[in-house]
Amino acid sequence: MLGLGVAAQAAGTLVVTAPALLIPHLHAQGLSLTQAGLLAAAPTAGMVLTLIAWGAVTDRIGERIVIAGGLVLTTLAVAGAWIAGGDAVLLGVAFLLAGMTSASTNAASGRVVVGWFPKERRGLAMGIRQMSQPLGVTLAAVTVPTLAETSGIRAALVLPVVLCAVLAVACALGIVDPPRPPVAAAGPAAENPYRSTGFLWRIHAVSVLLVVPQFTLSTYGLVWLVTLGWSTAAAGLLVGASQFVGAVGRILVGVWSDRVGSRVGPLRVVAVSAAAVMAVLALVDVAHLPAAAVVLVVATSVTVADNGLAYTSVAEAAGPRWSGRALGAQNTGQFIAASAVGPGIGALVGLVGFAGSFLLVAALPVLALPLVPRADRSHD
Repeated sequence: MLGLGVAAQAAGTLVVTAPALLIPHLHAQGLSLTQAGLLAAAPTAGMVLTLIAWGAVTDRIGERIVIAGGLVLTTLAVAGAWIAGGDAVLLGVAFLLAGMTSASTNAASGRVVVGWFPKERRGLAMGIRQMSQPLGVTLAAVTVPTLAETSGIRAALVLPVVLCAVLAVACALGIVDPPRPPVAAAGPAAENPYRSTGFLWRIHAVSVLLVVPQFTLSTYGLVWLVTLGWSTAAAGLLVGASQFVGAVGRILVGVWSDRVGSRVGPLRVVAVSAAAVMAVLALVDVAHLPAAAVVLVVATSVTVADNGLAYTSVAEAAGPRWSGRALGAQNTGQFIAASAVGPGIGALVGLVGFAGSFLLVAALPVLALPLVPRADRSHD
């Protein structure tokens, strides 16, 4: 279940990330950086529109149908982007639909992990599951920019189409929905967790603030390296490597949270670290230090580390009958912020440069710090 959940989510992440890595190609074809960033934001905007709905459907009918069916729809949407080719308007529509359909894997794959793993191993399991995002970004980073530069947009979209189609079949055959308590026995778990405490609201708010540094680096890390003189291929490989290191880091952070018996304690440390690494990136850009590659790898690893902690915390606090909707709400808030990163940071870079943009982004984890709850909440 964990392997299929990771693979399905990685495929969805590949689909959502690919447009961001097409920015250099689209920019070279005549689009402004802001216009290219707007296209890159289309998938995340699509996810915002459907994440809670997919979560509610998952709560009602189960994980297997949602994941497999969603991947079928994602395959069709990306195929539409392939047909669109270089038409910016049609590409934007197809990318929007791809985001709307790929959102199915987010809440549903998280529920599979929460449902099949006990609390004392859930941090590790969710850390592995959360590897799916950096792994999907890694796969996109090492394939999409190079293929787009050498063979065009259509060549860059072949892998997402094939991978989503194959995994739709694999998940339909292999995923088994985890057991759920009977409705009569659900007790407090069946109650709306948003009414009884502010815990979920605070975690959602923290995650919105912490996702901006993450998406700033995944969207514009490659562009930043190119401005420093890197080739597109070399920059893509480094971005991919940094995402892979971040994937391993998520596992280690998950194990850490299991060992200390807390999700919010490590989350507080990650917030402080995210502010620090973004400030260091700004310094590297201003001073033209030769450590850009190392700092970018470290910064990417740190800024993705919060996802698994927050995701697990939300699922545990929401309970088995609300986790789909709560995880959908969690991702909705994150992707609303992420959708603004493409055009927003693109415009900001045009005004204050990369150093100023990185420094402004560094302020957001500082704002998140007092919002992190002091104690965990769980239905287990």
